Amino acid sequence: MSDTDEMTINLLLVGRTQSGKSAAGNSLLGSSDFDSHLSPSSVTTCCSLGCSCRISGAPGFIRRNGYELALRVHVMDTPGYPHSSLSKEEVRQAVRAALAQHFGEKGLHLALLVLRADLPLCEEENHTIQLVQELLGPTWKNFTAILFTHADKVEEAGLNGDQYFHIASDALLNLLSSIQQRYIFVDNQANTLQQERKTILRKIMEFIRKNSYQVLLVK
Repeated sequence: MSDTDEMTINLLLVGRTQSGKSAAGNSLLGSSDFDSHLSPSSVTTCCSLGCSCRISGAPGFIRRNGYELALRVHVMDTPGYPHSSLSKEEVRQAVRAALAQHFGEKGLHLALLVLRADLPLCEEENHTIQLVQELLGPTWKNFTAILFTHADKVEEAGLNGDQYFHIASDALLNLLSSIQQRYIFVDNQANTLQQERKTILRKIMEFIRKNSYQVLLVK
C-alpha cells in the first residue's frame, strides 16, 4: 500500500467465452469500458485495461491512521478460452504480455476466474483453470477467486448458496477448497449489476485484506 490517501487494486478477469466476464468487468469499474453482448462467437479478441474513477468511502473500509482511503480499480479483460478464433497459445501470449505491460511493476492483487453459476463445471473450464495456473505460476491459488455470474438463474431455481453447493460437483468443491473458499455470486441482469458493485468490491477487498495486501509480481 502506498502512502497516498488512496489505494489501487489490480484485477485480472479470465473465463470461457460467454461467461459474463466483460459484463462483470464493467460492473467492477462502474462503466462500459468492455464490449459485452450476446454473440454466437467470442466477443473479446484482445486484452484491454479499464480504470475506475476514484471511489471515496471505499468498500471494505480501508483505513490508514484512522482515515478511510479512496479506492481505484484497475481491471484487465482478456479473451475467453476456449476461444472461437484464437488458439490457446495465442490467448496465453496475449494475456502474458498484457500482464507484464499493465501490472508488471505494480503486481496483481487478484485473478477472478469467471464461471457461470447456471452451468456445470466442464472440460472447457478445466482448460481455463490450467491457463490461470500457467499464467500465475505455483502460487496461483493464493491470488485467485471465483466470480459466479448469472446468479439470478440460481435464485430462479429456488436455490440458496448452501443448497447450490450441496448439489455441486466434487470438481467444483475441490476447486473452491483449493482457493480457500474465495467466491462471489453476481447477478448479470443489467438493472442490478450497478447496485451490486459495492457489495462485490467489498468482498474483493476482504479477500485482498486477508491476503495481507500481497501482490503477485508477473513478468
